[in-house]
Amino acid sequence: MKWPVAVMEGGALVIRVGIDVGGTFTDLFAWDTRRDEVVMVKAFTTPEDPSIGVMNALDTAGINVSDIEVLVHGTTVATNALIQRNFPEPVLVTTEGFRDVIEIGRQRRQHLYNPYQVKPKPYVRRERRFVVRERVAADGTVVVPLDEVAGRAVAQTIARLGVRNVAVAFINSYVNDLHEKKMKDIIHEYVPDCYVATSAEVRRRFRELGRFVTTMIRAALYPVLSSYLDNLSERLRMAGFRGQLYILKSNGGMATADRAKEQPEELLLSGPAGGVAAASFLYKVYQRNLIVADMGGTSFDASLVEEGRGLVRDDYEIEWERPLIVPTLDIRSIGAGGGSVAWIDAGGSLRVGPRSAGSVPGPACYGRGGFEPTVTDANLVLGRLDPTLGGKLQLDTKAAVAAIRSVADRLGLSVEKCAEGVIDIVADAMAAAIRMVSTDRGRDPRDHVLLAIGAAGPMHAVYIAREAGIPRVLIPPFAGVACAFGATVMDVQHDAETTFYAPADTVDYLALNQAYQQLEQIVIQTLRTEGVDPGSIKLQRSAGMRYIGQTYEVTTPVPSGWLSSETVKDVIQAFNQEHRREYGVADESLPVAFVTLRVTGIGEIPKPEMQHLAAVMQHSKAHHEQDALLKGMRDVWFEGRFMPTQIYDGDRLYAGLRIPGPAIIEMDQGTVVLPPGSQAEVDEYGTMIIDV
Repeated sequence: MKWPVAVMEGGALVIRVGIDVGGTFTDLFAWDTRRDEVVMVKAFTTPEDPSIGVMNALDTAGINVSDIEVLVHGTTVATNALIQRNFPEPVLVTTEGFRDVIEIGRQRRQHLYNPYQVKPKPYVRRERRFVVRERVAADGTVVVPLDEVAGRAVAQTIARLGVRNVAVAFINSYVNDLHEKKMKDIIHEYVPDCYVATSAEVRRRFRELGRFVTTMIRAALYPVLSSYLDNLSERLRMAGFRGQLYILKSNGGMATADRAKEQPEELLLSGPAGGVAAASFLYKVYQRNLIVADMGGTSFDASLVEEGRGLVRDDYEIEWERPLIVPTLDIRSIGAGGGSVAWIDAGGSLRVGPRSAGSVPGPACYGRGGFEPTVTDANLVLGRLDPTLGGKLQLDTKAAVAAIRSVADRLGLSVEKCAEGVIDIVADAMAAAIRMVSTDRGRDPRDHVLLAIGAAGPMHAVYIAREAGIPRVLIPPFAGVACAFGATVMDVQHDAETTFYAPADTVDYLALNQAYQQLEQIVIQTLRTEGVDPGSIKLQRSAGMRYIGQTYEVTTPVPSGWLSSETVKDVIQAFNQEHRREYGVADESLPVAFVTLRVTGIGEIPKPEMQHLAAVMQHSKAHHEQDALLKGMRDVWFEGRFMPTQIYDGDRLYAGLRIPGPAIIEMDQGTVVLPPGSQAEVDEYGTMIIDV
């Protein structure tokens, strides 16, 4: 299946583009339906303004912006702004007595036996948190009316401070938000141009900590994302863009830029979400559950795709005790990328990351002013990288050696053994991240296949797989820009949910069905406003359920249609199965309760067939002769010594080719390292399947 050509005034738009902005590189994948061609490029990320890097990538690809039908963009702007506290600090207005909820949290320790640990700084300082007397009971009845006099005094203070982004979060407003609406109106009386986020609009979920935190995140990030997306939209418009701009969301779908601005809390995993979408696309081809290992220049992202869908969390903590209560792909990110800096700790041990050299100044070998030893420098020292990166960039080997030596001498190691230690340490850290998304959720990594993507993922894939006990690795032909590719095969997706507590054996079936119908109407209307064809909308129901008395829920699939006593029995059985899969145990004798209800709406887009995609990508790879395939020999360090190693041209691979290790396969967007004992075979789709 080819991409449809959207015809608009002024001619046909024929190019679909995915762009992923990483810490070091901005990746682009584009499909030109007119010429049936694929373009893959990398450009340096521009941290001062990522939209410049986006335009540079389009320019590098030689794409006429006026021909783009759809541009789908994964961005780390929201994540970086939140972690670095680089946003206009909002004001929080809350119920009297709940001013310090966000700092009290759940009173849990991140590190059980560390008495000196410090929680992350709150998103809103205490002096910018104001209280108003009001109280709504858990059943929605008003116990204490909103003190409007106090509310107006708070609004006057907000006006005096010059604040233009406010979070309003009252206790129990998830069941009755009358007071939040009134407070919002009062604020707008005094500050008409103020952006006000209310917790009931953000998520109608009980448990105040998550709702308060998520509301503050929306208020904090709204001006950041609005500024960035407006700036990007203007740059594109000035370049002649006439298509649609979509943004990747943390739930594994995408939204129009206008809606993304309104819901910035849903973009915190926008960047790595594209990798999960690429894995979901590949699942349909290989029918194997995949562990995604996405290693770029700054970070490593691990996730799991099961039965074609990424695992989702309902309570994602981007920082300790800062829960985000929107559906979020379970992606664990650590500071382990090509630019991760090697250093020696106070105990004299070699460490790698989480600090990164990024794109500026970058690894020492980039010649952009960096001097600290990084993972990329280690790979160059070991002979695993082409010093010219295929003619794209001249790497400075002497600078890399000098950088590694700066730590090697202090450890009493040779430069090569120190560099090998850097690779081993970073592989161990990445394997630990993989265990967090697999073993910690009741999945055995040995039952999965490792999908290695990102510029550095294929280089370290075998080492990661061996450390994590995964027997096989997949490296698709678009591995180096997989997140950008994933953006082009992602569906429009939105969620609606509500709190609905009821024991399953005594649930009011009429109320349960009405609640799901209302959520479905909300989702359908949202998708239709995004321009989704009603005929392509799919609805999926789920519920947060638990054994009565538990303090956590398990997401459970719920069938469509009218729910009756018989279907609820099936739902209870499904809950027990999910509980057993997540935690290894289930007790079918215990009573079960509904806690939250959710409907996910998916607006499906046409996707290419893998066979057609492979044919297009291999169209220019017509030379299969061994002399054209082999680029030469190079001494590469493996297992404590330099070994003569064959170097292969990754752009000339063909179906059925087998490559035993040790070998280096140099692709246009990355490098595959096959250590001794491993073997790669190229399948009909151009994917390398490696037995580790």
